[in-house]
Amino acid sequence: MAKYLLLKHYRGAPDAVNNVPMDQWTPGEIADHMQYMGDFASRLEGTGEYVDGQALSPEGTFVRYDGEGRPPVTDGPFAETKDLIAGWMVIDVDTYERALTLAGELSAAPGAGGKPIHEWLELRPFLTAPPTVTE
Repeated sequence: MAKYLLLKHYRGAPDAVNNVPMDQWTPGEIADHMQYMGDFASRLEGTGEYVDGQALSPEGTFVRYDGEGRPPVTDGPFAETKDLIAGWMVIDVDTYERALTLAGELSAAPGAGGKPIHEWLELRPFLTAPPTVTE
């Protein structure tokens, strides 16, 4: 089995086909979307492929070290352009092809008007060994 991270973006990914921001959805559309996500996770729990997942708020801060004895630096001159992660799900599947299939299904979650979002999801494999350095 191989673990993959599915990342849902508020912004930073290519535009979805049904590209209406969630803050413009009706309460029913949001409920339907959340129900789809929950049903998807429950189905994967049943197959043993679901590991974990969480939704994230759009608020956040980039933070970096700024040197010994100095306070951390937050955000930066281009904070408004940063990628925002809406949430994530970790799956543990037998093949890369299965991970692609599941990502495609998750991309079909309903959005505005009850139509599939067709959102782009970022699919990233977990490292199973430290990266090797070649010279």
